[in-house]
Amino acid sequence: MIAGKYLLKISGCQMSFHDAEAIAGQLQHAGYAPTNNELEADVIIFQTCCVRETAERKIYGQINQLQALKRNKPDLIIGMTGCLAQKDQDKVLKLCPHIDFVLGTKRLGELEAILANLSLNRHPIVDVAEEGTLENLPQARTDGVRAYINITYGCNNFCSYCIVPYVRGPEMSREPNAVVAEVKDALASGYKEIMLLGQNVNTYGRDLGGRADFVSLLKTIDNLPGLARTRYMTSHPRDFTQDMILTVKNSRTVCEHFHLPIQSGSNRILKLMNRGYTREHYLELVDNIRTHIPHSSITTDLIVGFPGETEEDFAATLDLVEKVRFDAAYTFIFSPRKGTKAATLPEQIPSNVKKERLSCLNTIQSRISRDINLPLIGQKLEVLVEGPSKNNPDILSGRTRTNKLVHFSGPRDLVGHLVLVTIKRAFTWTLHGELVSD
Repeated sequence: MIAGKYLLKISGCQMSFHDAEAIAGQLQHAGYAPTNNELEADVIIFQTCCVRETAERKIYGQINQLQALKRNKPDLIIGMTGCLAQKDQDKVLKLCPHIDFVLGTKRLGELEAILANLSLNRHPIVDVAEEGTLENLPQARTDGVRAYINITYGCNNFCSYCIVPYVRGPEMSREPNAVVAEVKDALASGYKEIMLLGQNVNTYGRDLGGRADFVSLLKTIDNLPGLARTRYMTSHPRDFTQDMILTVKNSRTVCEHFHLPIQSGSNRILKLMNRGYTREHYLELVDNIRTHIPHSSITTDLIVGFPGETEEDFAATLDLVEKVRFDAAYTFIFSPRKGTKAATLPEQIPSNVKKERLSCLNTIQSRISRDINLPLIGQKLEVLVEGPSKNNPDILSGRTRTNKLVHFSGPRDLVGHLVLVTIKRAFTWTLHGELVSD
């Protein structure tokens, strides 16, 4: 029996999208069917992010746009889950009085009970307790070839700009047998690539009393039949070891793509950020990776306009970008988050200066990314076919082991298969090629 229809609005990182799969799983278990139409929905849930202020404003705006719909359809249930729900539970009810429930990051498993409660007694429910479990929840994975699987929850790093430890709690590793069982289940369901998730996957197992670590987990998963590729995110440069590099080098499935957020090229700013490493350490790590795995790709995260960032500090970031030559970089303007140390630091950078620095950084990185991609023209690259291109459904797209996005023509039955593609054109962010015939 169908209880109604639900609509999920998801923002944030891969962790947030994975949480949404658990939300969808519980909704479907409770008898709800998915819809993309707000007018059809009986339950609308916002799975939220609070890493940047712009994301918060957008979420509140979207929720308040539903007030008229709520008046016309009073039985509609509107809820908020995720990091913003954990951080701003009191603020949510003040800004969005028409919301029905606010559910914290550790309390997703209570969703079915909350829906049942609301069906009997319609009153706002707030549950952001810091204890709960995310294990053994029903999941409705998104279609595709890649399955996202948590190996840790929470974070212990307390980077001075980051709200995540406050809304996700301390780091907790999942038992290795639980992780492996979920990987096997995903493979049995037809997924070909596994993405292991954690705020810092490198420290996996430190709280398990020596029963497992990240290297042993990678080696175990690498041997599972039916698995084409293994990826992971995010890695903390401070905790990336020589053993991890060699494990990637010697593995069958672990991809030669290293996402290593540097955030700044200035040692002074890195110290203020509480990152726990220097630019010299980072450059040595990059050299070590490229010595052992010359064909690897390296990507990063960068923040401009951190409080007190001088022109010299910013120049040090540009210098590091030129030295490392990242394949790609996710670049951000510093956004103060209430509750973090960085939000209270003096010398906050004016918005126009931050925008100018971001533009300069992006111009340099775009040039480097294109220069790295151009020599790939003429090469035959192995691509895992993910499906039709988002921008052109008449062609296929997939990724190389080094995480390059490749577009090419081919039949739909190639989705989920590894194919060879000859690269014909190279752009800053994508490659275009032709399928190699047998």
